[in-house]
Amino acid sequence: MYIEELQLRNYRNYQGLEATFENKVNVILGENAQGKTNVMESIYVLAMAKSHRTSNDKDLIRWDEEYAKIEGRIKKNNGSLPMQLVISKKGKKAKVNHLEQRKLSQYVGNMNVVMFAPEDLNLVKGSPQVRRRFVDMEIGQVSAVYLHDISQYNKILQQRNHYLKQLQIKKSTDHTMLDILTEQFIQAAARIILKRFEFLRLLEKWALPIHQGISRGLEDLKIIYKPSAEVSEGDDLSKMIAVYEEKFAKIKTREIDRGTTMFGPHRDDLQFFVNGRDVQTFGSQGQQRTTALSVKLAEIELINAEIGEYPILLLDDVLSELDDYRQSHLLNTIQGKVQTFVTTTSVDGIDHQTLREAATYSVKTGEMSRIQ
Repeated sequence: MYIEELQLRNYRNYQGLEATFENKVNVILGENAQGKTNVMESIYVLAMAKSHRTSNDKDLIRWDEEYAKIEGRIKKNNGSLPMQLVISKKGKKAKVNHLEQRKLSQYVGNMNVVMFAPEDLNLVKGSPQVRRRFVDMEIGQVSAVYLHDISQYNKILQQRNHYLKQLQIKKSTDHTMLDILTEQFIQAAARIILKRFEFLRLLEKWALPIHQGISRGLEDLKIIYKPSAEVSEGDDLSKMIAVYEEKFAKIKTREIDRGTTMFGPHRDDLQFFVNGRDVQTFGSQGQQRTTALSVKLAEIELINAEIGEYPILLLDDVLSELDDYRQSHLLNTIQGKVQTFVTTTSVDGIDHQTLREAATYSVKTGEMSRIQ
């Protein structure tokens, strides 16, 4: 799939933008703070209905305006698909093929993107929250059921934490409501963990040969899911539910004392091992970057395997963060098969056929023009 047309209205520093793109590499050149990343972000937001840079949707609306609008025409195997997202202070309205979507979970997944930005290098060395968010966003692109489950889970978690607080400060003494919320919580948690195990096995399958290629056959990558409760990959849904029920029965008093949910997918993590050693703790910066790059390139292949189309790749100012060898490996991997957007201040020093043949755009103070 690829994005053929993009229109922005009142988005960040763009009053208006109309652009057409080609199904190859599109390079967006410009100095810092001119609006390169805003174009990249708008494509991501059109696909995911949320930004990778901010959790506050109001940040996406141009100063002193009431709304921001992103429209795109996506070319897929089965034809052309118009998409639209309007962000206002009241919330979001999403349309696919001119039809309004009642839920955002029905909207996300129509357009698939993989984003690789400098902060994604934190996937390995950053906090568990970064890795959980990565897993949830990527599974959500290929599974509407998972999107629904994670949304339900977060609501139940919020309600459960609120009720635990009420019990903690003795505003309530009735445990019946807590038991009901716990049962709902366990059902949702087990489904999420089962899907995460499945996703990470697939991701590892694609990432392993890519990582071996980048490391010239010297390194093997392993991805391990670290649940906060004693469940394992071989467990089925009923076994996971039983483990959670036993766990929560044991810690009920402690949770009330603390006023918070102590176990669940919101506290899980994943680890990356290279040749049996934890990359986060023992890996060099080069190994950490190779791991992050391998995982991102594996995402592209995984999405293609799941939906039968390659996603759109967004490389936001990341080429300058990679050495020549990793740059070349990345560009060789995507050449001719993935529509790619690259933002950079300059392509000087990057000698690769993919970039020489790229469509090139210049961005200055919220205006973009084609230069090649």
